[in-house]
Amino acid sequence: MEFRKLGETGLEVGAISFGGIPLQMCEKEDAVAIVRRAVELGVNFFDNARLYNGSEELMGEGFKGIRDQIIIATKSMARDRDTMERDIQASLQALQTEYIDLYQMHNVPMADLPKVLGPGGAMEALKEYKEKGIIGHIGITAHSLDTIKAVLDNEDIETIQYPYNAVERQAEDVFKLAAEKGKGIIVMKPLAGGAITDAKHALRFIYESRHITCSIPGMMSLEQLEENLSVADMPDLTAEEREALLAEAASLGQKFCRRCGYCGPCPAGINIPMCFIVEGYYTRYDLKQWATDRYEALPVKAGSCTKCGACEPRCPYELPIREMMENVKNIFGK
Repeated sequence: MEFRKLGETGLEVGAISFGGIPLQMCEKEDAVAIVRRAVELGVNFFDNARLYNGSEELMGEGFKGIRDQIIIATKSMARDRDTMERDIQASLQALQTEYIDLYQMHNVPMADLPKVLGPGGAMEALKEYKEKGIIGHIGITAHSLDTIKAVLDNEDIETIQYPYNAVERQAEDVFKLAAEKGKGIIVMKPLAGGAITDAKHALRFIYESRHITCSIPGMMSLEQLEENLSVADMPDLTAEEREALLAEAASLGQKFCRRCGYCGPCPAGINIPMCFIVEGYYTRYDLKQWATDRYEALPVKAGSCTKCGACEPRCPYELPIREMMENVKNIFGK
């Protein structure tokens, strides 16, 4: 594993680190085993969030007795000081730790930035807890490139987290500028939310960018963990491998689900990301029977969509979810 400096924080983290989103789908015993095996294999940076429905608690169980071997990052959607303080306290309890190495303001759009950074905003709580030594460093995550650009000169914000993969490359120039300004760069959605099927090629593509500190693929099995970490021992992509990866990326376009889950909960009970996942396997990868079987197993189908539109304002990628859901219904016939 190659370890890289996380900007000017003084921390050194594995170039391939651990994203906590899918851990929430694991049983406790399995989650603990995955976390502890990751540490055995050299992973030292674990990213999580208050939003991830119990993932912090599961990681906290896995960290028992090995806290000194790991760097914990988590984040909160809080926009005001009081809510952020409550979330920091909740994260400390869930993760079973007395301090958090990196706490991030989560998914901040440009419209929220003045509130987050202004008087009474979330940043006030983060700075206070940093002064107390309870938080080591402060970061920000966003799906808006304008947000990232706006904070590059903010000295309180030490790290940035933004989507980057073979499909979504719009941040390349901003990443280089951020690195020059001493920011740690954390890449989320390295597999485009699972839309890219070849995880090894996708991660190697990012691994080659030395100004990027680390990527944080989500992992929910020992098999995924082993596969993702094997990239660290591989050479750079060949011309043929790069061409194949970029061809797959081009086939996806931009109108696809990244599985972030921010669209939910659906009032009709539809698992929106799962509908789009099986549709992708049906249409892009020609696994029609496999996809149909899994669609049939869903308790609520795309046809139950009432087109209420509650999901669309929540989607950070501004996807036309109602239109896409209609397409899923047409493909599977219900």
